[in-house]
Amino acid sequence: MTDLSKKDQLFELIRANPFISQHDLGVQLGLSRSAVAGHIAGLIRERRLLGRAYVLADRRAIMCIGAANLDRKLRSLGAVQMGTSNPARQHESFGGVARNIAENLARLGTPAGLITAVGDDASGAALMAQAEAVGIDTGGSLRLAGTGSGTYTAVLDQQGDMLLALADMALYDQLTPDALSRTQQQRANAALTVADMNLPIDTLRSLLDDAERFGVPLIVVAVSQPKMDRLPASLAGVRLLILNEGELETRVGHAVGSAAALATACATIQAQGAQDIIVTRGARGVSHTSPGGIAHLDALDATVVDVTGAGDAFAAAVSWTLYQGSDDLALACRRGLVLSAMTVACAQTVCPSLAPDTLDAIAAPLPTADGQPFNALYQE
Repeated sequence: MTDLSKKDQLFELIRANPFISQHDLGVQLGLSRSAVAGHIAGLIRERRLLGRAYVLADRRAIMCIGAANLDRKLRSLGAVQMGTSNPARQHESFGGVARNIAENLARLGTPAGLITAVGDDASGAALMAQAEAVGIDTGGSLRLAGTGSGTYTAVLDQQGDMLLALADMALYDQLTPDALSRTQQQRANAALTVADMNLPIDTLRSLLDDAERFGVPLIVVAVSQPKMDRLPASLAGVRLLILNEGELETRVGHAVGSAAALATACATIQAQGAQDIIVTRGARGVSHTSPGGIAHLDALDATVVDVTGAGDAFAAAVSWTLYQGSDDLALACRRGLVLSAMTVACAQTVCPSLAPDTLDAIAAPLPTADGQPFNALYQE
């Protein structure tokens, strides 16, 4: 690096570590703080960096906005009996839909940012420290004084399937449009935005407007049927909506058990402005919109250890595929199903064995003899 100018050396240091401080840049290059700031300003003028957050033009992040919780999982040691005490094991981990998606992406080697809210308690400090340790940029997150961080408590049966979940997430109501306005530059420079529906409706509406204004694709991930009322009436600006059958039924007001009803529901959502929809269907796989109608992919066989985080892993793999420049939802869903199967087979909310090449081998399927792709149009 000695043959490079100081400005180019500084650029290479930022490329190696986009989170490096101006102080550390100055120490490594023997420059004053003002000289570092001057070189950074020059790189921004040359569009080699995108803004003050040192966003490299070829390393634009996926910005994940929403929940980051402390997850508590209680797994019964036997058949659950209601109305009485049941022997169980407890496990605590870091969770939250947006945080889980961001960690999956970071472990897949993708630049990921997290905009969330945490309290000034030990849980909040641990959440932020762990996120930063795996490579997530948390610079846009709120630290709220006098507030406890979000918690999610899941009760699982002895097979690892969820019986009940309780969420204390009122602090995410603090993620208002005004609170997010200070992250405008980060979000405008992002390659993709993923927002979960723990956000207030006004914030989601603002993010939809910003998606159109900034030209940054927006993926919205539903989190529960009770929170479907947070989804704005107009979905203009939504590149992709990911939700399950129950959440879809809540949105459209009718059952979606048949192929025809599912197609009608997805058409309704598209008429409201969303470009595409993915409907997760548990053990029955996933359905998604396509130019030819509604396509379906079967679920993969998996040994279930713990289902927590499987949906977030699916959303992360879909987001990863779009980030790679592919608009092939069938491919995105295939990768999502693989990552979901890996996640339910491990005890952690985010599979720790993920690596940047985990999804590389999962390519688009070849057409069959009749010309239809593997994920043929769904026929009931």
